[in-house]
Amino acid sequence: MPLTPAPEEPQIHESAQGPRVTPAASRTAQTPRPVPGPRPAPRPAPPAPRKPQAGRGPVASTTPSVSASVPQVQLIPASAEGALDAAEEAVDLLLDTGRAPGDILVLTTGDPHPWAAHELSFGEAAYWALHDAGDDVFYADAAHVQRASGRPVVVFAVNGGPVDAAAAALPVALARAGAILIVCGEPQRINSVLGAGV
Repeated sequence: MPLTPAPEEPQIHESAQGPRVTPAASRTAQTPRPVPGPRPAPRPAPPAPRKPQAGRGPVASTTPSVSASVPQVQLIPASAEGALDAAEEAVDLLLDTGRAPGDILVLTTGDPHPWAAHELSFGEAAYWALHDAGDDVFYADAAHVQRASGRPVVVFAVNGGPVDAAAAALPVALARAGAILIVCGEPQRINSVLGAGV
């Protein structure tokens, strides 16, 4: 019986679609190339500032921005003993979310924050020089809120002290806060100090 040659293996073009087949041992597989995705659209250029026309000055808005003049007030419920810890957690969260340390002022109504007590041991002049530098979180007694300048964020810890002192300092702390006032303390006491709900 005559032997017939084996039929020739059909050639499959590389670009043909279909299931991926493991190549024979004698052939080497090509490394697949990454498929480029759609190219992002170029961003439009920012609009050019308008030049004032002759005889016309800049137009001022007649409606004041509420968010620019009234800071957001947040209440963190805490006991008098836990108010300082709650304030510390608020500061940590602010720093973790990108707030600059110099943006934050922390006021206490009872015992001073340990940092403030430590820094005051070097004298009041050195202590207030740190405040004026504005490079770091500054901790002060609420009784000194008149001396402290405003910062974007004020954290007010109602950690004890006379109710009258907190009542006098809280409105000033609100005035010192540029964007946010965070009040840490017992809600009933804070609401009685404010005379309304926070």
